[in-house]
Amino acid sequence: MIPSTVALQQAIFLRLTTNSALIAALGGPRVYDQTPQPVAFPYITFGQSTLREASTATEPGDEHLLTLHVWSRAHGRRQTQTIMGLLRNLLHDQALTLTDHQLVNLRHEFSDYRRDPDGETTHGTLRLRAVTEPA
Repeated sequence: MIPSTVALQQAIFLRLTTNSALIAALGGPRVYDQTPQPVAFPYITFGQSTLREASTATEPGDEHLLTLHVWSRAHGRRQTQTIMGLLRNLLHDQALTLTDHQLVNLRHEFSDYRRDPDGETTHGTLRLRAVTEPA
């Protein structure tokens, strides 16, 4: 059985890299666990991930806090906000198929937008909370 963290990330990656609207907004399937160099903007990376015990008295389970980052060099925040909106629509309260696990729920917790210190890059952060159980 693969770990629930791996199963969840694989399912999210598949959802994002097979959605035509997101691929169009990114200019290709630019979703990375580790960012290649050089990289074309805009793109999405998987960020910090936290796993917590979420078992009940009768059922095993995991709670996941997962962060996605959006990176853009377009003028202003519009491109980042558009991509963040697509991410939220693709993932919030959506059913994903996980290997060896069942997704109980997947919820958007918050989004944050900021200009990076380089003065060129807009950085969006999207936090998700998920609960999984073994299949």
